[in-house]
Amino acid sequence: MKVYEIREAGGIDSVRLAERPDPTPGHGEVLIQMRAASLNYRDLAVARGAYGRGVPSPVIPLSDGAGEVVGTGPGVTRVAVGDRVAGIFMQSWLAGPMYEDHSRTALGGAIDGMLAEYAVLNQDGVVKIPGHLSYEEGASLPCAAVTAWNSLISTGGLTAGETVLTLGTGGVSMFALQFAKITGARVIATSSSDAKLERLREMGASECINYKTTPNWEKTVRALTGQGVDHVVEVGGAGTLEKSMRAVRVGGTIGLIGVLSGAEGEINPRTLLMRNIRLQGIYVGSRAMFEAMNRAISLHGIKPAVDRVFPFAEATEAYRYLESGAHFGKVVIGF
Repeated sequence: MKVYEIREAGGIDSVRLAERPDPTPGHGEVLIQMRAASLNYRDLAVARGAYGRGVPSPVIPLSDGAGEVVGTGPGVTRVAVGDRVAGIFMQSWLAGPMYEDHSRTALGGAIDGMLAEYAVLNQDGVVKIPGHLSYEEGASLPCAAVTAWNSLISTGGLTAGETVLTLGTGGVSMFALQFAKITGARVIATSSSDAKLERLREMGASECINYKTTPNWEKTVRALTGQGVDHVVEVGGAGTLEKSMRAVRVGGTIGLIGVLSGAEGEINPRTLLMRNIRLQGIYVGSRAMFEAMNRAISLHGIKPAVDRVFPFAEATEAYRYLESGAHFGKVVIGF
């Protein structure tokens, strides 16, 4: 089968097409013919060699993918041949709190991922995708969607009438907007593009701020709310965290998810202390969260914002497109 591998991480050009033997499912395992995979910022970090230790060489990249079950090993009962499934981000995190061992089973980083024609996963590490979604849409769920759901719903406890601040138009922020709206929350969204802000309004954002023309956007957020927002979906990291701490209300919650603006910087903990802010790290989520999220997606007919689908042969171009920052929502590779 054809796969993409990273042998010596050094950037997008290190993601290269290769051949591996067709896999066979063992006891409790399922064979998936992949139909689509989607990219996250994490995948750029893995390709650059900037994701930290524990990434094997070679490794098949990408945590997110969806496909059809075409074979099962002995003892499989959770799914059957013909089912449309996606892999869960951490194969061993099924429910409950996250522990260190779970991160050692993260697809496309700690273990081989989904950018291959076929994948074999344990039956416990897959979920059925909602019936109204295409494979391309289903492939966008495992990382970005579950992360947004965990931040706002599972951990954040978002309720109707609260206000959420989202940053940018990447996958996590787009799903956060959609989940906040079905919960009955108000959303204030930011972007550097007026055209993207208009699309965010069409998706239900109540107020939109161009952070390029309004560099002190945290002051605008406070002016719009009077006291600050209840929740911030913080994907920027060190470059935006201070502003998010000023934009959230006393006693509010910041879900720290990404480091798009940088991983290093100085943060004054006094603001957290004096304003009683909860700063919660969010590292995707469990299978139980994924399944709860899928029930909500099915009930409300939510359609992920898929920006562009690249063919399998142009996988590296998909990486470059994500790197450019031009996308609105998810960048997907079709098989």
